[in-house]
Amino acid sequence: MVEFNESLSFDKALYKADIQGSITFAKALRQLNLLSEIELTQIIQGLESVEKEWDEGNFVIKPKIDEDIHTANERRLAELIGSSIAGKLHTGRSRNEQIATDMRVWARGGLKKLAVVMKELLYICTTRARLDIDVVMPGYTHMQRAQPIRFSHWLLSHATFIMGDLERLEGVKRRLELCPLGVGALAGNPFGIDRDFLARDLGFSAVHQNSLAAVAEILQWSSLMMAHLSRLSEDLIIYSTAEFGFVCVDDRYSTGSSLMPQKKNPDSLELIRGKAGRVMGQASGALLTIKSLPTAYNKDLQESVEPLVDGVKTCFDSLRIMLGVLHTLKVNASRMKSALTADMLATDVADYLVMKGVPFRETHHIAGSVVRKAEELGVSIAEVGLADLKHISPLFDDDIAQVFDFEKSVERRSLQGGTSKMSVLAQIISIETYIAEHIMSKQR
Repeated sequence: MVEFNESLSFDKALYKADIQGSITFAKALRQLNLLSEIELTQIIQGLESVEKEWDEGNFVIKPKIDEDIHTANERRLAELIGSSIAGKLHTGRSRNEQIATDMRVWARGGLKKLAVVMKELLYICTTRARLDIDVVMPGYTHMQRAQPIRFSHWLLSHATFIMGDLERLEGVKRRLELCPLGVGALAGNPFGIDRDFLARDLGFSAVHQNSLAAVAEILQWSSLMMAHLSRLSEDLIIYSTAEFGFVCVDDRYSTGSSLMPQKKNPDSLELIRGKAGRVMGQASGALLTIKSLPTAYNKDLQESVEPLVDGVKTCFDSLRIMLGVLHTLKVNASRMKSALTADMLATDVADYLVMKGVPFRETHHIAGSVVRKAEELGVSIAEVGLADLKHISPLFDDDIAQVFDFEKSVERRSLQGGTSKMSVLAQIISIETYIAEHIMSKQR
């Protein structure tokens, strides 16, 4: 049962947060005269020594005694300063509030790092979008060639998802900025401890107003963010195949085959895609654990620490890898251009007739007839003769030739969110402005 019950193997990741919370709690006990000034000094110095042992990898875990990070730190503190003083640290404090505080303090630091790397990823996306803004490629729906778009337009579609994730992360961080320390196990602290002081000293914006509330949101956020990284990874995996050849993943983010020397595998992207499934599984597992729990703390919640720590680390690592992949990615503009085919301009043919007063439902049917005629003749739709086109609709004229131009096609999509150069530049500026404002708001 001792082995089954322990959590130190994974919650030791919270050692700094646990020590920070204990030092703050000791200061609050001193304010109540439940510790003397000498005892407070000894406790703080002792905890700092414990933290140094963890930092340097010298902390000796005692498996049959150290159930979790709280008991391990307190046990070692007692060895250093004596149990008569160390034992006072737990006055009015429950491990329930302790783990809730530790997780929030730890997660706060982790989410701050995530926000930084996400802004770096957005910067790389806008930089690449500016660099490759003249590259036109096939756009796909249902994995079928659909319409020509700018490569930058495709890339910024993924950047928009990441920007939304960053905005949601800020909401998670705000809700995390509430301090649960001082609530006891369930009903509150019986000694009148100053919870406002506890919150301030730990860097929280305010106290948590209800002693029965808990943390539950980070893994759900992580799950959605990783889904977006996975979709970007999937696109890049497909585009890097020999069949497409649109991009080339740098050797630093690829591996060779153990058998076939000609192969270059995008393992970095495949691992992001695989790790996304793991994070989603962790989120589902955490929700399944929580959904049937009675009110307040239950031991089941111990199982939330490991997926939290792993999930945040996995998100951070995946973002850093994607940052490197995009920074070093080679774009094959000529291959993308050669993949453009005239049938992708069938909608432009329909639009051409719309401008001549024909209802779109009718022009859609007419453009389909042009496609079928091209297939019948064994040519592209751009090569169907004017006589054949006039047979389909008398509204076709010599100016139809101007429709079969991929650059003009993308430039016609010049509205907000479109794929014209002007529209893509506006998207870039919008994301750059968001990043700049986000950085400025953090400096205030």
